[in-house]
Amino acid sequence: MKAVFDCVSIFPEMFAALTGSGITRKAQEAGLWSLALWNPRDYADNAWRTVDDRPYGGGPGMVMRAAPLEAAIHAARARQQAAGVTKSRVIYLSPQGVPLNHASVVEMAADTRAGVGLVLLCGRYEGVDERLIERVVEEEISIGDFVVSGGELAAMLLMDAIIRQLPGALGDAASAAEDSFVSGLLDCPHYTRPEVYAGQAVPEALLSGDHARIRRWRLKASLARTRKRRPELLAQRALSAEETQLMTEIRLEQCGEQ
Repeated sequence: MKAVFDCVSIFPEMFAALTGSGITRKAQEAGLWSLALWNPRDYADNAWRTVDDRPYGGGPGMVMRAAPLEAAIHAARARQQAAGVTKSRVIYLSPQGVPLNHASVVEMAADTRAGVGLVLLCGRYEGVDERLIERVVEEEISIGDFVVSGGELAAMLLMDAIIRQLPGALGDAASAAEDSFVSGLLDCPHYTRPEVYAGQAVPEALLSGDHARIRRWRLKASLARTRKRRPELLAQRALSAEETQLMTEIRLEQCGEQ
């Protein structure tokens, strides 16, 4: 079954970045995923299509009202039910959410293939009325410990990550399997022609034609990069015997350089 996405946003035009170019456009044209956009202004109860109001208790900014958002979410769920999804999962993109990682992306991609539709709520301003979250939101997801102007960018990042995991989305199925974080490590460095650029040569191991040597070089480079940039990933990982040996070599080489 195709992945089914519905996004609730006051700026639906932003999602043209997904539907208009790149891998996500091609995957949509291939029928791997569908998208419906719901503007809560269409469900506002006044002529000004108001979806926000001042926060109780005072303070700067505005808060998105519950009623228009809930009506839009109900419409999205109804659309998904008509499309044959077995369950709609309502996700609010929020700085207060659980941090997104590769494992959760893979899980959500598997859910979409099993018939679960995703309804993504994109907040704006100071956020949304907490009562809406308590009533209809099943999960809050954060893309990092920083704040952007709205949930649309976060929703598109999440969708892009999920779509990459759908069978047939990438030209080479092995590409997704070799991405950073798939193995719990950062990706190794990559090189292409020319063999020498600005006085720097491609590592000799990659030119050897020896597949076992190339695989070992890439694993070692991946371990070294992860150790330098994201050591907490290694702390969470049970190393194989080969990886332990390579880590010893990396430490010895670093001591020699120092």
